[in-house]
Amino acid sequence: MTRIAHILVLAGVAAGTFALAASTLADPAAAQAAPAPAPGINFTAIAMFLAFVSLTLVITYWAARRTRSAADFYAAGGGITGFQNGLAIAGDYMSAASFLGISGLVYASGYDGLVYSVGWLVGWPIILFLVAEPLRNLGKYTFADVASYRLQARPVRIFAASGSIATVIFYLIAQMVGAGTLIQVLFGLDYWMAVIIVGVLIVFYVTFGGMLATTWVQIIKAVLLLGGASFMALMVLWTFGFNPVRLFERAVDIRGAAVMGPGGLITDPISAISTGVALMFGTAGLPHILMRFFTVRDAQAARKSVFYATGFIGYFYILTFIIGFGAMALLSLNPDYLAQPIAQMLAANPQGAVTAAQTTLRGTNNMAAIHLAHVVGGDLFLGFISAVAFATILAVVSGLTLAGAAAISHDLYASVFARGRATEADEIRVSRIATVVLGVIAILLGIAFQRINVAFMVMLAFTIACSANFPLIMLSMFWRGLTTRGAVVGGSLGLVSAVVLTLLSPGVWTATLGLDQVFGIAAPFPYATPALFSTVLAFAATWLFSVTDGSETARRERAAFEAQFVRSATGIGAAGAAAH
Repeated sequence: MTRIAHILVLAGVAAGTFALAASTLADPAAAQAAPAPAPGINFTAIAMFLAFVSLTLVITYWAARRTRSAADFYAAGGGITGFQNGLAIAGDYMSAASFLGISGLVYASGYDGLVYSVGWLVGWPIILFLVAEPLRNLGKYTFADVASYRLQARPVRIFAASGSIATVIFYLIAQMVGAGTLIQVLFGLDYWMAVIIVGVLIVFYVTFGGMLATTWVQIIKAVLLLGGASFMALMVLWTFGFNPVRLFERAVDIRGAAVMGPGGLITDPISAISTGVALMFGTAGLPHILMRFFTVRDAQAARKSVFYATGFIGYFYILTFIIGFGAMALLSLNPDYLAQPIAQMLAANPQGAVTAAQTTLRGTNNMAAIHLAHVVGGDLFLGFISAVAFATILAVVSGLTLAGAAAISHDLYASVFARGRATEADEIRVSRIATVVLGVIAILLGIAFQRINVAFMVMLAFTIACSANFPLIMLSMFWRGLTTRGAVVGGSLGLVSAVVLTLLSPGVWTATLGLDQVFGIAAPFPYATPALFSTVLAFAATWLFSVTDGSETARRERAAFEAQFVRSATGIGAAGAAAH
């Protein structure tokens, strides 16, 4: 059944992609002259969105009939293949922030927008070579299983669950606001209504289908997104004779040579390094990504998952770069898509290139990929990409919600409060209750944060994952000297410092909250993100409080490292997910 469904999804999406390509290539002039989408309801997007939702609801029904145990609910029974899991990881990771955000950053800032593409991508070799195999060999359902393998379970699980839930909540806010805004602009629905629809669908997917339904939602979404982005990038290159140099020359003619150099987005070296640290090491600490390694049969399949995911994600980020520059070349002087009249823009720059501020798009620059889809594919492709963007949010929020529910039910309820005495039925019941609660929280926060710039929340989620989760994962697996006291104190300092310094940074203090005007004080923390400082603090504090711990408990924890290391490296003693 799984293989047949996989083939049908791939075949259907491929057929749809080639049909779109054929329709556009049959009349290329029409693609170039496509008018701007009219404001109001996009019926094509709604039809495609309803088709996607209908398919995923069928999958949820199918998955619900096969979800009987905790292993089924959290890890799909360990029955996902390496290729399927790699595609699902890509679907989980390629969020709306990646698709709409990076293409919008490249459109606005040019070459400098690549810092996010590169930062998010280079975290995957770390996962491939350092994390995937030992995590799969040591864990059960969450990374807290690994962190507490030889340490005291109660304090370590409480801290690990806190880091997971904090990361999930901040990431959920960004995704829910993105969903509400997208649907408000494209589908003609009220913002609050769009947020509620997303929340209800996610609760339904996770509560009834568990990891199996979530996995297939992510797989379908990944195939749709890769197919749509590939078509868009190919059409951009086709417009310029498949010569990227001509594309970049056109961008330089419009915006000036600065778009091909650094400094347009991040202006100081410390912020650039700190941003890179957050994106790179934060990836290896995201709970919803780490949870996916428990859905495969063994460590070999986990490595294959990361290998495939890295290929899909790397290819996708190349596409976002082409899409961003394609939008710059095809939209920057197109009055149908700009927020201000073109006459006013050209009058302000009679001698040369225009600035990014003067070419802000209707609906903000995050709509660059959406507007470009209309230019290269007309109303049909616009509807397709709009529906895919919404499907992207559904898939990512599903994974986040499941990770948050697992932290609450498995790490807190079953392991801490019930002290290991909870039955599988109890644990699944608490997971489903937690899913509903998280869905309600996501809806309320999504509505509450509608008018707040949530870009910093995505970075905050990665900063917390980098500062709190990543040090705990790495040191618990590879450092003999780690103790419970060091893990909890060091990780807590990393978590608190990440949140506090982010609130004191210019992106929040000045740009979001306007506290510089209220208090007459510039942002106390001068850099864009604190990951460089909070992560170093977490590692240093963990080391200090571990090496100074001379308790008998600490000595036993150090002595248990050899057995843990052998299991993490060889898999001896590690059972399949279905057997846990």
